[in-house]
Amino acid sequence: MTNQANNWIKLAFITLFNLLITHAAIADEQTPISDNNNAYQIQAGDMLLISVWKEEDLNREILVQPDNSISFPLIGNLSTHGLSVTALQTLLKDKIGTYIPDPVITVAVRQPTGNKIYVIGKVQRSGEFIATRRMDVMQALSMAGGTTPFASLNNIKILRRTGSQQIAIPFRYGDVEDGEKLEQNIILKSGDIVVVP
Repeated sequence: MTNQANNWIKLAFITLFNLLITHAAIADEQTPISDNNNAYQIQAGDMLLISVWKEEDLNREILVQPDNSISFPLIGNLSTHGLSVTALQTLLKDKIGTYIPDPVITVAVRQPTGNKIYVIGKVQRSGEFIATRRMDVMQALSMAGGTTPFASLNNIKILRRTGSQQIAIPFRYGDVEDGEKLEQNIILKSGDIVVVP
């Protein structure tokens, strides 16, 4: 091979290498940050499986109490209100880290029975549905098998208890079906009741 051919091969290799590095950097910049808004939130009634690596006496199944708390050895009562599994895992690691250096903790929802949504009225299958992930109104209606032909689609209400009060949130199925006013297709919270008149 001539020197000129070797130079061309080197130049092609360097160019290809630079393109690969540049492409990887651009792809890395464009990687979306994970959206934890879709993470399952622990609810009262959920059965959690918590394990601490190399500490078998701390491994347990724990039922989340009605006040959204759990009791765990070494740290006592702990509120799980509004926490995802990952957030609880981090919180437990911080608390147990006081007693055990660098603990490796795993939290799993063994039975997600606490996050219940109710759909009643003119739907195919009214009742109680366990939501294992975030669920909006349209998804809840789908879980209920859809509406009946006699449903008043633009008069659907979501009943939500906030403290000692209950509020009614209007939902117009026709608007959402047409791709309009999508903001009314809210994420349901545990205990919400979707009423289809």
